[in-house]
Amino acid sequence: MTLFKSTLLLASIIIMSCCSSTKSTSNSETSNTAEMESKKMMDEGYKMGVIVTSRKEGDCPITIQIQDEETYLLDPINIAEMYKVIDGDKVWVKYTGLRMMNRCEKANPVSLTEIQKRLE
Repeated sequence: MTLFKSTLLLASIIIMSCCSSTKSTSNSETSNTAEMESKKMMDEGYKMGVIVTSRKEGDCPITIQIQDEETYLLDPINIAEMYKVIDGDKVWVKYTGLRMMNRCEKANPVSLTEIQKRLE
């Protein structure tokens, strides 16, 4: 009976060690994939952004916070419905600046030409 318990204990330890090493490899692979995506998208002209929503009066209901050399906000006039409700969603965007009056003080109006969710 002791041999059975010892064998069972040894098998459990081996299985647990195999599972934990796979998990760390998976995290590094995910990180590497996100870095590759980031480089590819930036090379294609996309900017990293985060969707920010607000319910304050006189504020833009939806903005995209861009973090380039400095942080600034965009007021997308043509954002798709699926992005309007998700505060904090990370996206890739391409946009064109618009020569129109600002709809709110803190963000510049833009027309989105492309938008995609980020993996990270």
